Amino acid sequence: MTSGPIADGMRRRRSQPSVTGDAPTKRELLPLIEAAASVADHGSLRPWRVIALRGEARKRLGFAIAEAAGLEGGAAEKMAQKPLRAPLLLAIVVSPKKSHKVPEWEQESVASGVAHALSLVLDEAGWGVIWRTGLYTRSKAVHRMHKLEPDEKLLGWLYIGGKAKTKSGRRKPVKAKDFLSSL
Repeated sequence: MTSGPIADGMRRRRSQPSVTGDAPTKRELLPLIEAAASVADHGSLRPWRVIALRGEARKRLGFAIAEAAGLEGGAAEKMAQKPLRAPLLLAIVVSPKKSHKVPEWEQESVASGVAHALSLVLDEAGWGVIWRTGLYTRSKAVHRMHKLEPDEKLLGWLYIGGKAKTKSGRRKPVKAKDFLSSL
């Protein structure tokens, strides 16, 4: 098995559905975002951005999701609590750039790569992370709440906090030969 710090870190990484109330500061986040930005990016368009949600912004997100789901009253209040599961949410946004050679789907792939790389470097820095999406990620209410431009799309949120003491589940190893073919 090929080994090395990057491969080993990727094998160790697990989604952390439960985190503590600690979170990285903006100053701690900036070099991690810079590292994640090194993903392959045809044309160096940087067709993405990250929005940090802390404090009440997380509850506003919950109410936007509840609005998108058509919930009211107690059900809306319950939904508004879900983004409070982590002290920091990073919204990953596809922010496409005009290009005659790089299609929008490729730009969305770059933003997805940045999100995944960011989850890896956050994990390596000792933070608990899980990437959450859902049916309402691209709803009008959630789009409006994030103040996105008309052509921008939300990919989801990285929920970030301190790593909880409980261990996350074991992942079944992938048999690469089942996924690799040749022409």
